[in-house]
Amino acid sequence: MSPDLIAEVEEWIALDPDPRTASQLREWLEQGNEIELKRSFSGFLQFGTAGLRGPIGPGPSCMNRAVVQRASAGIAAYMKKRGLTSVVIGRDARYGSEDFTEESAQIFTGAGMKVWVLPRPFPTPVLAFAVNALKADVGIMVTASHNPPQDNGYKVYLGGSVDGVRYAGSQIVPPADEEIAAEIAKIGSPQPKGAHWEILNDDVFDQYVQATSSLARIHGDVQVVYSAMHGVGTETLLATFDAAGFNKPILVEAQAQPDPDFPTVKFPNPEEPGAIDLSLALAEEISADLVIANDPDADRCAGAIHVPGVGWRMLRGDEVGAILGHYIATTMKESCFGKSFANSIVSSSILGKIARFHGIEFHETLTGFKWLAKIPNLRFGYEEALGYAVDATSVNDKDGISAALLLAQCAAELKRDGHSLAGYLASIWETYGYHGTEQISIRVSDISLVDEVLTKLRLHHPESIAGAALTQFIDLTAPQGDLPPTNGVTMWFGESIRIIVRPSGTEAKLKCYIEVSTAGGSTLDIAAVNEKVAQIKSEMMDLLKV
Repeated sequence: MSPDLIAEVEEWIALDPDPRTASQLREWLEQGNEIELKRSFSGFLQFGTAGLRGPIGPGPSCMNRAVVQRASAGIAAYMKKRGLTSVVIGRDARYGSEDFTEESAQIFTGAGMKVWVLPRPFPTPVLAFAVNALKADVGIMVTASHNPPQDNGYKVYLGGSVDGVRYAGSQIVPPADEEIAAEIAKIGSPQPKGAHWEILNDDVFDQYVQATSSLARIHGDVQVVYSAMHGVGTETLLATFDAAGFNKPILVEAQAQPDPDFPTVKFPNPEEPGAIDLSLALAEEISADLVIANDPDADRCAGAIHVPGVGWRMLRGDEVGAILGHYIATTMKESCFGKSFANSIVSSSILGKIARFHGIEFHETLTGFKWLAKIPNLRFGYEEALGYAVDATSVNDKDGISAALLLAQCAAELKRDGHSLAGYLASIWETYGYHGTEQISIRVSDISLVDEVLTKLRLHHPESIAGAALTQFIDLTAPQGDLPPTNGVTMWFGESIRIIVRPSGTEAKLKCYIEVSTAGGSTLDIAAVNEKVAQIKSEMMDLLKV
């Protein structure tokens, strides 16, 4: 083991505020366990999707109290330089979340900040709402969202405008993340800690429920099966549906209460195969109208519907985006005047067609709600990974609770009129054209493998796919119009096939997004499009082998 590594570990142990992680590092030193020490000391966790995210463990490369302490101290230094003075902190129910919340509160109060702490684990949208409700300068959400059980994270929000960027309670974007990272890198000596912060009562939560439930236009007679995916969504969703006058959703009891082990799912993400199987089985048993599932911090919303002759199936994120976008554009037209629709570049192109059809301004952004939330006058925004903003004036971020309510309302109105969500979706395809989408998600042990695949694509991109010739290759590391550079590539084959390949922003994954679109009309051959999508997926799987 190198003397430099030993010295780095010893220095970290001396400053570690948690005796448990310090003891683990000491044990590895005594054992000469170079593998674990190198894994834990492979660099400080970097700000990715608006904050930190990584496995719980000791050392600067993992989530622990020492990393949270330094991150909080760095943010406090960033705040002081800009005259920002207040912070609100929320948390989910993962392992370490309560400890990391306390560590953050101690550091921020020690730095002289006004600190509020949400009273118990709540969804991320409640924290985003609280930033604006309390007029806080900064919001911190301790969560790893839909990541595996061994992970935790630390998401950063800013209120108002900072350095000329309008945040209004949304996630940080460059250059704020780089500037905060630079401040964190300067932190070395032990930080002063305070002990006096305000634990909020339920007033902010009640305000969130009131604001969200007011989106409902009718008291919907619709039977919803709901899963919180072992996360923190149940209390908030039930309160919101009740305040809106909806029937109480039927809970998937095995997944209704917070459990950081996520025992019934391989990964706590509704997109993952098998994650909502319990929900679909319950929906079949009770003949429900709709299945709704949130991810563990309830900022994402998944839906499943019954298709006659097929049975229950989960809607793709793009399908939910199309349903909500069309529903808002056609039934809430007055709320769209002077407003914008937007989606991320990896999402389906259908929302742009819906917006143009109804004369609504439309924008595309880089992947992530930190970008979508910066669109001025956003009325509806979504990303295909189950993130939806249906009321950006209340929560300037994706919100799985408000999206669930609006999806249930759409289902209720259709049921009242003798229709279904399956038929509604079919009518959308007839109007705007069918958009067949598919995603490939490849989990890797080392994120550098993703860069190798992207380099290979840049040097040797395919000349054709599924019989269609390559017509355009775009390297997204070069700015594209108003879009900042990002690591990824876009390939067009003909005019109807679009493929985007990029790394995940939150996990060690390679992501590929496929779309095949057609013109609208009553003679759509959906089966043929789906067959082409499946063929493209098969060919891309071969090209993307890690």
